[in-house]
Amino acid sequence: MATHYQSIWLRSVSSLLTMLLVSGAAVAQQLPLTIETIYDPEHRVNFSGQIPRGLTWLDSDRYLENERSEAVKFRLRAVDATTGTAQWVMDGQALEQALLKVPGMSASAAKSALRTGGFTWNPNYTALAISISNDLYVVDLGDREANTLQVRRLTRDPAPESMPSFSPDGNMLAFVRNHDLAVVDVRKGHEWALTSGGNSNLLNGELDWVYQEEIYGRGNFKGYWWSPDSSQIAYLQTDESPVKAFTILDHLPYRLEVETTNYPKAGDKNPIVRLGVIPAIGGDTTWMNLEHYTPTNMLVVSVDWSPNSQDLVVQVQNREQTWLDLNTIDALSGATEHLLKETTPAWVDVLGDPYWLDDDTFLWLSDRSGWRHLYRYSADGTLIGQLTDGEWEVRILHGVDKAGWVYFSGTERSPIGNDVYRVQLDGSQLTRLSMRPGTHNASFSPEFTYYFDTWSDVNTPPQVRLHAANGTPTRILAENPVNLLNDYHLSTPEFLQVVSRDGFTMEAMLIKPPDFDQAKRYPVFQHTYAGPHAQQVRNSWAGSSGMFYQLIAQQGILVWILDNRTASGKGAVSTWPVYQHFGKQELRDIEDGVAWLREQPFVDSTRIGIEGWSYGGFMTSYALTHSDSFTMGIAGGTVTDWRDYDTIYTERYLGTPQNNPEGYRLSSPRFNAADLHGELLLIHGTMDDNVHLQNTLQFVYELQKAGKQFELMLYPRSRHGVTDPQLNTHLRHKMLNFILDHLKP
Repeated sequence: MATHYQSIWLRSVSSLLTMLLVSGAAVAQQLPLTIETIYDPEHRVNFSGQIPRGLTWLDSDRYLENERSEAVKFRLRAVDATTGTAQWVMDGQALEQALLKVPGMSASAAKSALRTGGFTWNPNYTALAISISNDLYVVDLGDREANTLQVRRLTRDPAPESMPSFSPDGNMLAFVRNHDLAVVDVRKGHEWALTSGGNSNLLNGELDWVYQEEIYGRGNFKGYWWSPDSSQIAYLQTDESPVKAFTILDHLPYRLEVETTNYPKAGDKNPIVRLGVIPAIGGDTTWMNLEHYTPTNMLVVSVDWSPNSQDLVVQVQNREQTWLDLNTIDALSGATEHLLKETTPAWVDVLGDPYWLDDDTFLWLSDRSGWRHLYRYSADGTLIGQLTDGEWEVRILHGVDKAGWVYFSGTERSPIGNDVYRVQLDGSQLTRLSMRPGTHNASFSPEFTYYFDTWSDVNTPPQVRLHAANGTPTRILAENPVNLLNDYHLSTPEFLQVVSRDGFTMEAMLIKPPDFDQAKRYPVFQHTYAGPHAQQVRNSWAGSSGMFYQLIAQQGILVWILDNRTASGKGAVSTWPVYQHFGKQELRDIEDGVAWLREQPFVDSTRIGIEGWSYGGFMTSYALTHSDSFTMGIAGGTVTDWRDYDTIYTERYLGTPQNNPEGYRLSSPRFNAADLHGELLLIHGTMDDNVHLQNTLQFVYELQKAGKQFELMLYPRSRHGVTDPQLNTHLRHKMLNFILDHLKP
């Protein structure tokens, strides 16, 4: 018979065994991740949950929200910020019915318009423009109580209209057709041309490939700007005749389809641009005086209007981007006044337009100290003072309220997060408004009474909350509990810091297998990007990419992500070492990370792989041809010869090939193919119009001549990213199999 204490002990052991059995059963019941659950369009699981989409401030107290469902493509509601009460604005069903009432409108055209979306709102969100079968229509929201929509056709031309934009007063709609700028009266439907003579080599109000890709934002081909009073339009005229064309082929049709794009490669001639202003009602163009710049050595990198509609505010750089001028130009005469010049020890990034205040002073972002901070200037370019300072960055300037609070987002708390702050115009009372560590993305109401805060961290999918401007929580819009994450055996990523050989502290993230055993040795898979100021280590939800890393970890492989200094986001000063030479400094830092890994008792130092896409593909190609640290590498969309890439991006960092031929050669893996170490998988989209397939084929040729074996996977009709869901699923299977074959043979 057991004693009292023996009974207690036996009951405790029994309880412990029960807990272990239950726990073990729970683990056993957890589902494994698969490529299909992450990527396959028919079987993928939503690991990120649902948050409100299309949150757009209507005024200081109301916002627009887009609800989506299986039954209705979209449902727009105007929501009271304080109470959450909503009023119907428009939904897909009502819009389709309204479109079908338009004479000559087919059901297929109406449905196609709903599928493509692409609405352009007027400034007060009472009407929108939509393109249907190459013509523009305006949809008046009408009486919201009666749920009525009125649709009117604005244009009738077989040629498509692109880049529509309402005038600030909402009465006119500008657009580009056949490379010329035109305007239509929204109420009367009367249309008139503003420019003439446009053709494939002369673009009026339309950006070319390199300007939209590298300066004004990928996919943004709009090269014109309304004045605040709606009386004038500034526009760029782009002469493409000096630019050489590049040909891309679609190999799938029986007769190849040819696509030709004007694409200036490093060292080639850039397009020649002129900046003009024309009355919105039509008339002659006044060309802005930029004659003190050499046309072939000039980039017009930003165009804005002053609040009084009298002056343009124009930023100009030389083609190698070693300086930036901020100018004001009189819109009537074209006369130019220089306000300030930015320089650094390397290149100058474009950081946005001046933010004008009511007293004619303006706020300005600058990297001049090596760290991005806010400065205040008088209208004539005289520095008044610096608002923020320190070894951290201001990432986004949101604006200024009537009380003189300046709202911005930045990294004062952590370089791997993003927080919301405010500071007084004199630089005093710097206050962090966001509380929880992680990544906070803010969207402020027009009068800065409220802001949306979309927050996530590495373990938590995005959540959305409404805050008062002082940071006080007001309402939860979406707590977004993704409970199904508990069904999968996921690891908790660990954030680490690694000190490089010369003392720079690098941020890293490690994902261990969920059944990690300290006594075992594990192979390592490293993801990299490595490009200037392009962090990969972030305390934010990573969506399907994060799940892919978890899947690799579930295969018994350590996942390692390390930001070399030039990619770290720790100020412009951290990026400058890459100037004039890609790859060398990045690889040193990456190898310092590998050295740290090799010191860990749980790492199998004989099996370390690396993978990346675009600049990360270049970095993988460079690493495998300049180092013997890696067992395998996967290089997707890789640059292998920097002369193949476009002028504006490449020359920003390397200068021109004419001025830096040795830097280009030493930065290009193509010329070191004979030094390949490790197993290599090359992946490329055959219609990549950004990093051309030419890069991979040139590398392939050199590898073959050197007798080096490798694997190659091409994706037809894919561009710089493999976006077709079925092809992307195939791509992820290929990557995973290659990783397992060489890290866990």
